[in-house]
Amino acid sequence: MSLKSSTKVDVNTQELLFEVDAEGFEAAVNAAYEKQKRNISIPGFRKGKVSRKLVEKYYGEGAFYEEALNTLIGQEFPPALAESGLVLVDNPKFEAVSVDKEKGVEFKAVCVTKPEVTIEDYKGIKAPKSVNDITDEDINAQLEQLRQRNARIVSVDDRGAELKDEVIIDFEGFMDGKAFDGGKADAFPLKLGSGQFIPGFEDQIVGHKIGEEFDINVTFPEEYQMEELAGKPAVFKVKLNAINMTELPEADDELIKDTTELDTMDEWKADMKEKLEKSAKSQADAAFESYIMEQLIAKMEAVIPNCMFERRIDSLISTFEFQLKQQGMSLDVYLQYTGMDMDSFRATFEDRAKNEVKLRLALEKIADNEKIEISQEDIDKQLSDIAADNGMSLEDVKARVPMADFITDMRVTRAIELVKDNAVIDNSILENKEEEKEAE
Repeated sequence: MSLKSSTKVDVNTQELLFEVDAEGFEAAVNAAYEKQKRNISIPGFRKGKVSRKLVEKYYGEGAFYEEALNTLIGQEFPPALAESGLVLVDNPKFEAVSVDKEKGVEFKAVCVTKPEVTIEDYKGIKAPKSVNDITDEDINAQLEQLRQRNARIVSVDDRGAELKDEVIIDFEGFMDGKAFDGGKADAFPLKLGSGQFIPGFEDQIVGHKIGEEFDINVTFPEEYQMEELAGKPAVFKVKLNAINMTELPEADDELIKDTTELDTMDEWKADMKEKLEKSAKSQADAAFESYIMEQLIAKMEAVIPNCMFERRIDSLISTFEFQLKQQGMSLDVYLQYTGMDMDSFRATFEDRAKNEVKLRLALEKIADNEKIEISQEDIDKQLSDIAADNGMSLEDVKARVPMADFITDMRVTRAIELVKDNAVIDNSILENKEEEKEAE
């Protein structure tokens, strides 16, 4: 094999010509014959016992060329690609330019290459970073959630129904004196004030007591999902069977002892404040990084092959499909539920895929610009951590992890840290955004 030429024929498109001599071609053709001969039959000869010469005479000289050429491409293209130094982002398109048993074979490979990227001013990016102060109201909100999680349902029989109660009702709906489909239920649980029913329905239950039977008069909304009911008045005959209320525990030390590992309310509040402050800092750090990454995307310049976006969409869909399977649902069923076809579903990932591809290219370019290298010690440490987390040996991890991609990922992570470390906090950006909103 030899790489004959490498020619740029378009943006991100390179044409490689590589050759295989007559001896290599003959070996590939003979190997194809040896592989296929057991299945070859010619009248008058036992299956698998026909000579290559006879087969070629019967079926033509090129009887084994297709398999031989495919084999040669698989064998000879990788070293030709390595010699060219190109980085591909899609599968090449191959063509046998000339095939001659005396001269050998010349192949052409049309290759889509990784785009050239330029990015400047990635150091010193200005970004807002504001950590929210934790107030007593924030802590009290968490306390209220704790009380709600530990609430108990209590039956009520000495008063009328109130908003926020759960009532158990039988009902049937009538329009012009006739019952309509879908308007009847027995022992139906309804949280008053939830907005689960059409406007006015829940309010008219308030004040009624257990055992009472009464009418509720309502008008269906103009844009109600059932067109035959939309905008029309209706009467619901209702019987109130039960009233349940939510009883919250007292906000005291006993609640803390019963529901947490702490002993007093003061301890819990101090612990909660620390957790909320940590969460607020994490959110600020994430927002800071996200803003910086957006700026990198805006700063990078490249003509990116569309296949890179399509491949990223494929990857995102594959991850989404795996998550669906974990929930016991197939992608086909999900598409039926959402009313989308595959094209419209793919379109939902388009913006995300484009941004992720652009960001990755920008960070890889920064890693190149900054000559970021990863030591073997750092590689082994990362692999050891993966092995420990997954209960595997270091050797097993090394056998399964594609090292080139793994090292690139580490370089990208270092590039992110470099850009963040050199970024400048500038909260005037937030103030300017607020002023723009007010001006609107």
